[in-house]
Amino acid sequence: MPGLDDEHTGSRIADQRKLAGLTQRGLAQKIPYSYSLLTQVESGHKPASPDLISAVARALRIDVTALTGQPYVTELQQDRLDGLIRPIREALDLYDLGDNPDLQTRTPDELLTAANELCRQIRAAELNKAAQTLPRVIAELTAAAHRAPSTQLWAALGSTYRTAHDVTVKLGFYDLSTIALDRMDWAAQRACDPLLAAVRQYMRALVYFREGEHTIGLRLIGAGHGLVGQADESIESMAVAGQLHLGATVIAARARDKDGVRTHLAEAESYAKRTGDAEHVHWLSFGPANVAAHAVSADVEMRHYGAALEKAAKVKLPNGWPMSRRAHFYVERARSQMETGRTDEALGSLLTARKLAPQQTRYHPGARETIKALVYQARTTPDTLNHMAAWIGL
Repeated sequence: MPGLDDEHTGSRIADQRKLAGLTQRGLAQKIPYSYSLLTQVESGHKPASPDLISAVARALRIDVTALTGQPYVTELQQDRLDGLIRPIREALDLYDLGDNPDLQTRTPDELLTAANELCRQIRAAELNKAAQTLPRVIAELTAAAHRAPSTQLWAALGSTYRTAHDVTVKLGFYDLSTIALDRMDWAAQRACDPLLAAVRQYMRALVYFREGEHTIGLRLIGAGHGLVGQADESIESMAVAGQLHLGATVIAARARDKDGVRTHLAEAESYAKRTGDAEHVHWLSFGPANVAAHAVSADVEMRHYGAALEKAAKVKLPNGWPMSRRAHFYVERARSQMETGRTDEALGSLLTARKLAPQQTRYHPGARETIKALVYQARTTPDTLNHMAAWIGL
């Protein structure tokens, strides 16, 4: 049976707490969690939930990655993903150099297709493929947009920056993901596309959701709604507005704002009834299924694990739903199953997530914490759990 390694999220919390000069009771007084739970997390006997991690990071005024240990360098090296980060970093840095006369680019139509293919790869959780081709597509679109500016080319460039955000955030390079969102705004302004700009605000809000800055996250959601108001009403604008409400739902849930959860979820459901499945609108996967999945997420954030499982059992995932979204749903279901003592079912959900999106699941902090918790809870571990633990580096 795997043992507890010396470095895990709980031990990092303890290290950072000591650096801040706080005792366990001192830190517990600064976060909405008990001293008992904190001691169990630090010792590794309880998983560090995303909301606890963000609360500790906020109390200690550090980034969450100092506690999660991201990026997971060893696993990145094993998957040969570490060498793909530097080209992405360079592509994000060279945005303001304009046209590159030495660069031969594809036709505008081919570049638009390439940008959409990157989005498809992200939805399919093909992170390696997306990371490999992304820098070249960014370079070509930048050159093409400067040579013959058009709304379509600038919007496509904004889409590739969004892909850069998706790749880097999933692999734990949050500094690069923030830069990518800045570049996305730069391109959206040139495309004069308020909906693209609104999607960017939604994604910025999720950054602050991860950090536990609920007020800032909701302000960004409000800014996104203001941008949607600049566009004519359409299926596209309603889908973006609905997705903004879904973002606000999980932010309110982590803030334990039950009224806010109900309000935003109801607004999103209202939009979903009008749009139906609008999954290709800015690749947001908005629709009734996404609303139902976010209702589960909200209960998980509020630690209503029994209610989350009841709702999860009723969720019907559309056949065309992206693998990345499916896998995330199963990771959240696994957490609820683990927290309610259904360890075998939790392992099954994690195995499903791994099958659907192996790279995304391997680098998902929540999945890793749940796997570790299952190991620590088990008196003996089945081979499948041993393999999962070894797979994440435990």
